[in-house]
Formats: sequence, structure tokens, C-alpha cells
Amino acid sequence: MQKSFGEKVVEFNKKLKYTGTLPECFDVLNPFFDNPETLEVMTSFYHKFYSDHCSRKFIIGINPSRHGAGVTGVPFTDTKRLESVCGIEMKSARTHEISSVYLYDVIEQYGGAERFYADFYINSPFPLAIIRKKKNGSWLNANYYDDKSLFEAVKKFMVESIRNHISLGLDTSEVFVLGKKNAAFIEKLNSENHFFDQLTVLEHPRYIQQYKSREKQLYIDKYLIALNKE
Repeated sequence: MQKSFGEKVVEFNKKLKYTGTLPECFDVLNPFFDNPETLEVMTSFYHKFYSDHCSRKFIIGINPSRHGAGVTGVPFTDTKRLESVCGIEMKSARTHEISSVYLYDVIEQYGGAERFYADFYINSPFPLAIIRKKKNGSWLNANYYDDKSLFEAVKKFMVESIRNHISLGLDTSEVFVLGKKNAAFIEKLNSENHFFDQLTVLEHPRYIQQYKSREKQLYIDKYLIALNKE
């Protein structure tokens, strides 16, 4: 029997492992190995919203944050929205992530989680959390493009990850890329590998929440126009 979209995502996440090298001061966090409950809630999420064989459009982020998918295993979903919107409780952690706040405002105005996730799949070209060590010894979130040597180190893994995402059953006619800097790198990878026919670039939720909160509804409208084109 053919596996559902959700079953394929769960299988993909369970096999996720980064074995490549990294530049000094960078590290990778794998939430699926670090917290047993992450596997449970991630599995519940994909079984709830993706238990079908329908194709979906791809919304592509940067890489997970420690407080969003780095905890829940679900991109752009902190524990608050996982419980309040998706109906899945996580007992071992409590997180608030600003990108999640914005995206779930978009989801609400799109028509709710069930409608949104029936049409879209969200993930990242580097689907694990990257962190960078500061001089004082503390760790901060990092993006795959923050350092040229970091990007070169993870590029092969990113290409492989995008191919694996597509194989889940994605519609490759158009991809929605979050973040302009992210888009520059995705465009480069796409020109080399011909993953998607068209790239539609949208401002990153974190940028909107941090710097454009007064104009938030304008950006939500921009998202909705792009996502509802058909």
C-alpha cells in the first residue's frame, strides 16, 4: 500500500542526520534525536494534517530555529501554536517563536490549519537547526548562509534534502521562498539543479515581525495573494 504524504515526511525526519564537516564554532542540532517527545508530536502533526496522497506546493524556509522546529519538529511551529491551533500538546517544552506567530496569522486568514496544510508543505533546504558559538561560550541560532565556508560545507546536504522533499510528492511548478537572502542562495541551487519552474519570493516571517509589525497586515495580504493565485 502506498504511503501517505505524512508517513513519508515522518520517515524522512526519522532518517535525518548530518554527517558532514562544519566550520569551527558551528554545530547542528537534531531535535528528533535530542528529545523523544519531538518525534511523537511531529508524527502526530503529519498524521493529522497530511494523511493523504495529494500533491502540495513547497514553502521553503532557511533552517529551523532552536525554539520553533528545533523543539517541535514542525517548521515555523512553536509549542504554543502546536497546541492552540493544531491541537497537539507538548509536555516536555514550552516555546514561543516570533516567526510562528506571523505564519499562524497567515494560516488563520488563509482558512485555518486544515485548509492550509492540505495545500502547502513547509520545510527548509537545511532541515536541522544550526547554532554558532559566541566568544563568551553561549550559542545562538545561525543561518546556513551566515558564513561562506558554512554554506560550502552544507551545500551538498542541502541539494540532497531538496531532492528528498520533492520526492514526498511536491508540485514543482512553483516554490515559495521565505527571505530575500535565502532566495539568492535557493536561486543559485535551482539554476544548477532545475528543481522548480518558478520561484516566488516572500519576506521572511521573522523580518516582518521584528521590523515591519506596524504593516503586518499588508504583508499577510501579500502572502495570501501569492498563495491564492490559482
